[in-house]
Amino acid sequence: MTATLKLDAFLPYRLSVASNRVSGTIAGAYQARFGLRIPEWRLVTVLAEFGSMSQQALCGRTQMDKVTVSRAAISLHERGLVTRTPNPDDQRSHLLDLSAEGWALYRQIAPQALEFE
Repeated sequence: MTATLKLDAFLPYRLSVASNRVSGTIAGAYQARFGLRIPEWRLVTVLAEFGSMSQQALCGRTQMDKVTVSRAAISLHERGLVTRTPNPDDQRSHLLDLSAEGWALYRQIAPQALEFE
């Protein structure tokens, strides 16, 4: 007899559904209140917690692909929320850091994120 997979009882599926629901709720709130998509608020939060880092380091820290990180970084830079400085360890890349406006936004996001939790 062949085993039957029942998605509603399959833990990886249930975790994925739960994660998508939570992310969707948070995404809607951050989009409406701050004009941020999920990748953008993740970068803001990671930069606030860990400080200046390259886009490659942000990929590793957020588990997002380089295209997603690049688009989020460009958007944040265009909005004046992050600064870009040449990376002294790798002249081909830049270090991203929160600007004063980025820090002000983070101070608004952090309490709401903790409330969602």
